[in-house]
Amino acid sequence: MTQPVILVIGTLDTKGLEIEYLRGRIEEFGAQALVLDSGILGEPIDCARAEIAREDVARAAGMSIDEVRAAGSRGAAVEIMQRGIRAITVDLWSRRALHGVVCLGGAEGALLGASAMHVLPVGVPKVLVSPSASGRRPFAPFVGTKDVMVMHSVIDILGVNPISRVIFDNAASAIVGMVLHAGKPMEDLPIGTVGVTMLGQTTPGVMLMREVLARGGIDTVIFHANGVGGVAMEELIEAHALGGVIEYSLSELANSVKGGIHAVGPSRLTVAGARGLPQVIVPGCVDFFNQGAPDTLPEEYRSRKTYYHNPVATLVRLVPDEMAELGQIIATRLSMAKGPVAVVIPTQGFSLSDRPGGDLWDPDADRAFVDALRNGLAPHVRVSIVEGNANDASVAEAAASEYLAMTNTIRSGGPGGTQVLRTR
Repeated sequence: MTQPVILVIGTLDTKGLEIEYLRGRIEEFGAQALVLDSGILGEPIDCARAEIAREDVARAAGMSIDEVRAAGSRGAAVEIMQRGIRAITVDLWSRRALHGVVCLGGAEGALLGASAMHVLPVGVPKVLVSPSASGRRPFAPFVGTKDVMVMHSVIDILGVNPISRVIFDNAASAIVGMVLHAGKPMEDLPIGTVGVTMLGQTTPGVMLMREVLARGGIDTVIFHANGVGGVAMEELIEAHALGGVIEYSLSELANSVKGGIHAVGPSRLTVAGARGLPQVIVPGCVDFFNQGAPDTLPEEYRSRKTYYHNPVATLVRLVPDEMAELGQIIATRLSMAKGPVAVVIPTQGFSLSDRPGGDLWDPDADRAFVDALRNGLAPHVRVSIVEGNANDASVAEAAASEYLAMTNTIRSGGPGGTQVLRTR
């Protein structure tokens, strides 16, 4: 590799000295620093220089820096600058003119730097250093669905002192080390790489299925279906980084019916189908939605079947009419798929707790789901009813067999499994 370029993001009016120190360390470690000034109000300090000025950032967002400053609030100005940073980063990446990103920032500065990281593929090194990287605050605005390394600065970012110097040195070492020795964007992986959704309540089934797939030459990439994992998987699909999908846990859709903690948007379960990728669906974890600690459970859910998952998570059972609604939602989205789809339906529950004798076992609710799902699916979707729980070997092996059959057909140039055959 020629000398790699690292995009360094910071507000040079308040963090100029620190950014210049970071630039020097990055260059000492063997990379080139390309500094982007994300500042808005004050002027850059004298010692700081930016290859990409704040005026350039504002222009990339379609405004002048004076218009940004007149936006009406600091939040509005930050949003405009985020647009500019994203546009610049996308352009640099499209030209392969950057190989990693690092940011030093406080609350707003970290959000500005994160906006660059969120538009880069998984695998491109990303390091965010901030005093906001701790405490009782959500981390989604910093991390999003990407592989951002978030580093707590311990002290505020103001000055280079014995503590901050060590933190900045570590950040520079981390980003340069990743760029030189490991950073590789996840794009255009072969059809033999399949994305799989999983939760703790479906882990045994996924582990069994994974072994069968491995024997068939399929690499599995597992995503935690917690409101972020499924979305991240679909972003990788859009980036051409996965060859297919096995949805073994659809808890994110179950959460969406009730506004649970793991709820997602309306595009979930549509991306793979729109791209024509092979899909196998095991409706694992459709039986519950996620709430917080047991003592925080809303009164309206306290009469329902629940499962104490851990000190901060309670699983709440969906009732029959909600299960029927969920089945119809899933059927509608799968029926739009342009590629092969197979649904494997277990007869003895959809999670570890949804089996005879389990805390969430409710055969009437499960039946309502299955009826709505089967009645709503388009004729081209293959359906198999398999005896057992979602975590049993019978179901895991059936899911693996369906996916292997699909990919073998695609590799051989066949129709890809869109046959009308249905086992209902």
